[in-house]
Amino acid sequence: MTREAPAISEYRGVWLMAMFDLPVDTKDARREYARFRKSLISNGFTMLQYSVYARYFHSEEASEPTRKAVARSLPPDGQVRLVMITDRQFGKMELFIGKRRAEPEKAPEQLMLF
Repeated sequence: MTREAPAISEYRGVWLMAMFDLPVDTKDARREYARFRKSLISNGFTMLQYSVYARYFHSEEASEPTRKAVARSLPPDGQVRLVMITDRQFGKMELFIGKRRAEPEKAPEQLMLF
């Protein structure tokens, strides 16, 4: 008997978005900016736009360790916002490159292990 993998709900899956405005007026500030950006990337985030990064999680609960890791890597100055939206909401995003409409990023394929 073949067991069918359960469908991943687009309402359960979430995108954690990190949006930030950090000072870059001094050499130390630029270093902190680069350190924070590299921290996001090492935690699995992908750049959507300058200073806007996102990462997909199969549930809100699964994002908790990453949210804590981002909080630990906050720079001393500037502003960082974390916002979570469902995969369904993310999929409704309208993306324009120039005047042409494009498709937003897709959730990564999930490997199901039993």
